[in-house]
This record gives sequence, structure tokens and C-alpha cells, in this order.
Amino acid sequence: MAFFVLMLVVFVGSAAAQPAPVDASAALPEDVGETIHYVVKRGATVYSEPDGKRAYLRLGFREPIYVLDAEGGWSRVRTQDGAQGYVESSALSNVWIRVSKRRKKLYLYKGMDLIMQVPADFGYNAYADKVRQGSTANPDDWRTPEGTFFVVKKNPYSRFYKALVVNYPTAEDARRGLRQGLISKRQHDAIVRAENDFTMPPMNTALGGMIEIHGDGTGAGSNWTQGCVAVHNSHIDKLWAWVDVGTPIIIEK
Repeated sequence: MAFFVLMLVVFVGSAAAQPAPVDASAALPEDVGETIHYVVKRGATVYSEPDGKRAYLRLGFREPIYVLDAEGGWSRVRTQDGAQGYVESSALSNVWIRVSKRRKKLYLYKGMDLIMQVPADFGYNAYADKVRQGSTANPDDWRTPEGTFFVVKKNPYSRFYKALVVNYPTAEDARRGLRQGLISKRQHDAIVRAENDFTMPPMNTALGGMIEIHGDGTGAGSNWTQGCVAVHNSHIDKLWAWVDVGTPIIIEK
């Protein structure tokens, strides 16, 4: 997980510095040269040749991997351990999402290339990091969390059109919650286990949950959600086409 944090911080420090509009309807560029991707298909396999016959290595979900070149639906790759071979290109991605609360924007990247930027709405209290579950009695706690996350589920039946579910709370949130006495050791362990397994964490603890990037956004940078990031339905449709379960998300102040 630390590798993803480093990789994305490098991206934010360079490509994200001067975002510019990009035609999101353009075709996906072909990856040429050694570029960092991550695995988005569980059970993805490295083969000796681009024919799917001689398998010799199974890749982990969200494992970082270097793409050396790509052709005909196959990518020639190198793992962090130096192993080389061929993987189906559909099993790999270098797409990631950056969200800026200060700019009230969502940015979609493919590697270093900005694909689109769109206005976004945020939680009732958009200026502070999420600490605990919010409620009508405590709307100040309806905050959009900050940090490094990933898409843990795509929900096509959201009450807000469509939703990309964020893996909040994370193991880091669980450690903080345990220190502060907000959650039990059992709840802490369940959240940590979910992160290790890349599955949905418990969403009903005192830390809150069900943070999503969803539709029905106003386009005006309003603060009305219960901690989610809301964009126009047309924009969530575009995100839907690019994003996989496992796609990294950075949410900044």
C-alpha cells in the first residue's frame, strides 16, 4: 500500500500542479515504455508468451507492476521482483482519481495525463477531515475524509444515481479510532482485515462509513452531502467507464 501512496504523491506533485481541460471522449492512449500500473483483476496471471498457455506467476490484486509495452490485448510486464512475462492488458490499469476539497474539483488521471476535471460537492463541513460518524444532531461530523483510498465497490443502484464506494474507514482510521476509544479492538481488527483483503470495511462503527463518489451533484461546489463527493450524473458516467474496483483515490484538503 505504501508504494501506491508514494506513486500517487509523485503524480500529484507534478501532473496535478497545473490541471487543464482534456477531451475525455478521446480514445485510451496506448502505453509504450516502462510505466507503472496496478492489477485490477483478481487472479491475473503472467504467461511466458502472449497466448495464455504457459502460466508461471499469479499477480495480487492491486499489485504494482511495470508495463514495458503493449500490443494485441497483451502487455509485456515486469514485476517488482524482476519477473517478466505477458498479462492481458484488461487486467491492468494506471487510472487514478484526485479530489481537491479546497478547489472543489475532482480530477481523473491516466498515469501522468489528466483525462478530465469536474466541479464537485462535499460534506456539510468541507473544511475538516472526517473523524467520526455524523448525524442530524451532529452535522459538523458530516465531513469528507482526507487521505489515500481506493474504490472498493461500484454501485449502479445508488440513491444518488451511481456511486463509487470509497474504502473508508481505513486501517489508519481504525488505529486512530482505537486510540481515541471510538471503536473496539474487534471493530479495529475487522477494518484492518478488510483493507488487507481489499474488501468493504465495516461501515456502521462510530468512525462512520459509506463515503462515495456519486451522482446528483449540483456543479456549484456546494456543501450538502454527508461526507460524500457528488458530481453531475454525466460526469459519474464518464468516471464509471474509466474506473475499476481498486482504482486509487487521493482526497486532499
